[in-house]
Amino acid sequence: MYIIVGLGNPGSKYADTRHNVGYNSAMCLAKNYNISIDFSKHDAMCGKGVIEANKVIIAMPITYMNLSGVSVSKLMNYYKADRDELIVIYDDISLEPGQLRIRKKGSAGGHNGIKNIIQMLGSDEFTRIKVGVGSKPKGWDLADYVLGHFSKEEEPVMNEAFEQAANACVDIMNNGADYAMNKYNAKASGK
Repeated sequence: MYIIVGLGNPGSKYADTRHNVGYNSAMCLAKNYNISIDFSKHDAMCGKGVIEANKVIIAMPITYMNLSGVSVSKLMNYYKADRDELIVIYDDISLEPGQLRIRKKGSAGGHNGIKNIIQMLGSDEFTRIKVGVGSKPKGWDLADYVLGHFSKEEEPVMNEAFEQAANACVDIMNNGADYAMNKYNAKASGK
C-alpha cells in the first residue's frame, strides 16, 4: 500500500498558500482518481482508494507543517508500509514556480516539515516530490513568503504543477522513482 502525503497547514487561512502546494497536489491526485478525502485518522485528513491497481492512502497531515512527521509515522506504522511505499509532496523555494524535482532520499534542505518526517522516521530515505514555489523576494521574511498566495500570473503555472505532481505519483508507483526522476526532473531543468 502506498502512502501519498501532501504537506501543508490546515484551515482556510492557509488554503492555496505556497506552503500548501503539497495539499493541492494531493487533492488533485484524489480528484483525478475519484478518491474522496473523507476521513480523519492519524492526525491527517485521508482518502483510501486504488490508482491503476495500486492501493493508496492519500493523506494531508493536520498537525501543522513543522510536526508533519507525527502524522507520517502514525500512517506508516498503522498501514505497516515500507519507506519505499511513501511519497511526500511539498513546496521548495529553491525551484522556479511550477518546477518539479523528485528525490529518493536526502536532507530536509531547510524545510521544517521534511526535517520532522526524517526525525520521526529515523531516515531520509523516502521518495519526495518537490514543487517549486520560487525564492522569496529580497527583504521578505521567509514565513511571510511561504504563507503568502500566488500571484494571478502564477496560478495557471501552479495548477499545471499540481497536475504534474499528481502524474508523477502515478509514475513513481507504476514505473519506479528513477523513471519518474528522469521524466520530470529533466523537464524541470529545461532539457
